[in-house]
Amino acid sequence: MDARGYGDVAAMSVGEEAARLWAELPVRVDWAAVAAQCAWAAARARALLVVPAVRLLVYLSLAMTVMILVEKLFVCAVCLAVRALRLGPDRRYRWEPIAAARGADVESGAAAKYPMVLVQIPMYNEREVYKLSIGAACALEWPAERFVIQVLDDSTDPVVKDLVEMECHRWMSKGVNIKYEVRGNRKGYKAGALKEGLKHDYVQDCQYIAMFDADFQPESDFLVRTIPFLVHNPEIALVQARWKFVNSDECLLTRFQEMSLDYHFKYEQEAGSSVYSFFGFNGTAGVWRISAINDAGGWKDRTTVEDMDLAVRAMLRGWKFVYVGNIKVKSELPSTFKAYRFQQHRWSCGPANLFKKMMVEILENKKVSLWSKIHLWYDFFFVGKVAAHTVTFIYYCFAIPVSVLLPEIQIPLWGVVYIPTVITLLKALGTPSSFHLVILWVLFENVMSLHRIKAAVSGLLDAGGRVNEWVVTEKLGDANKTKPSINGSDSIKVIDVKLTEPDVKLTEPLVPKIVKRRTRFWERYHCSELFVGICIILCGCYDVFYAKKGYYIFLFLQGTAFLVVGFGYVGTQPPSTA
Repeated sequence: MDARGYGDVAAMSVGEEAARLWAELPVRVDWAAVAAQCAWAAARARALLVVPAVRLLVYLSLAMTVMILVEKLFVCAVCLAVRALRLGPDRRYRWEPIAAARGADVESGAAAKYPMVLVQIPMYNEREVYKLSIGAACALEWPAERFVIQVLDDSTDPVVKDLVEMECHRWMSKGVNIKYEVRGNRKGYKAGALKEGLKHDYVQDCQYIAMFDADFQPESDFLVRTIPFLVHNPEIALVQARWKFVNSDECLLTRFQEMSLDYHFKYEQEAGSSVYSFFGFNGTAGVWRISAINDAGGWKDRTTVEDMDLAVRAMLRGWKFVYVGNIKVKSELPSTFKAYRFQQHRWSCGPANLFKKMMVEILENKKVSLWSKIHLWYDFFFVGKVAAHTVTFIYYCFAIPVSVLLPEIQIPLWGVVYIPTVITLLKALGTPSSFHLVILWVLFENVMSLHRIKAAVSGLLDAGGRVNEWVVTEKLGDANKTKPSINGSDSIKVIDVKLTEPDVKLTEPLVPKIVKRRTRFWERYHCSELFVGICIILCGCYDVFYAKKGYYIFLFLQGTAFLVVGFGYVGTQPPSTA
């Protein structure tokens, strides 16, 4: 017999011995009893753990929903009162024109009445939009010798660096006082660039700073309309203008963003400015008093919301802010879901992380009133930056779907229908022209709450590698509007550059190389959205056949919204160019 035969015999002997020993055991396993015990344990766990936990989540969600409702009602009431009584910023603060703008008679000394203004434009690989902001800044109406434009270029692409520098030289040759500044590293990202820009000698003569991101295009009278607020009101630190979107009709994603941001500017910023003289600086399209920046401690890069960080510290020093809604600055909304998702992570994680780092400092502050500290701690941070981001997902995407599986959980009708409807209608006031998109907008906002709650929790816990992650929002400019030519070849966008100096050379060709790139599965599809969408739809099916609570319509719609986003059918697709 070979070795394999001996092995088979040994295995059979071991098996037979095990069977004999098992048969001789005095205890027999009653599988029906085991199943009954497991069912009893599951029922006890359900009664003692699952149901109380879900019920607690429902109660907390209802409480936070009521908080949000009260905040929305207050904000809308304030804004309606301001408009009815015509209590605009020019009524609350002194505003007088300085003099005739650009073209003033310098010899007569008229230009000397204008304060020195610094215009900062931070950039990072802004190939598609760098000309827009630089050109708009150079066209501002202000005496040429009384303002300086500072382009802070952190680009890592040498081609983009050359393009931006040559654009600055082109305007410099026309007599514009423009400076092209670069640094050796990207430490601190945008905050680091802005802080480094203030260290140059020519900035010491400036009193105010106007800030614009690379895709922002201020109107020529921007400085003429904003600077007087700072000149005539020494207690004001910041004048914030409203954003206006040039591509809001590009797709549903940009329409949804317009609806959210219009409410933010028209109501939240207006109410904060009117009642508390405080609101979160939006990071661009605003003018700061340099002495207020220095008094608040300057730019800090401890979070990804350096603009909000500076605003809070300035407010705690007693400075006031004013929002001027009738001054609009054109800008671009991210039209790809990837860019929008990264932006929302930064906007959700940063404020929560800043709240954690400043909550004690806010309470211990002696400079501002108790009312201001309550507003900052509770209304601005907790309700606006934490509760709003967490309750949306916990309540609408988890508690309500799970409640159909638990007959013991009964959610009151006012918490499921009435309060959410009122909150939605109040937020829809920001963009009445898009009222017909309200249902789709709410479903999409619920989908985005999945990313916002992850970002807010990571910011509060200061955990995860993405807390201080800074991903610049991708701007497509007109790149996404290029169409294939008739003969079937890919269209090529030629970048128009005029060389102003004979020794200026490009490091790479200006015509981008067309690259056919295969989309990977995990880039095209979003597994977290697909998983949540499937779970919500299954809960809806259970409601139809068993629970019969009547939530299935909402659950089917919400689950479908998750699946649509999960399969990548939202936003535009970026061009496949390297």
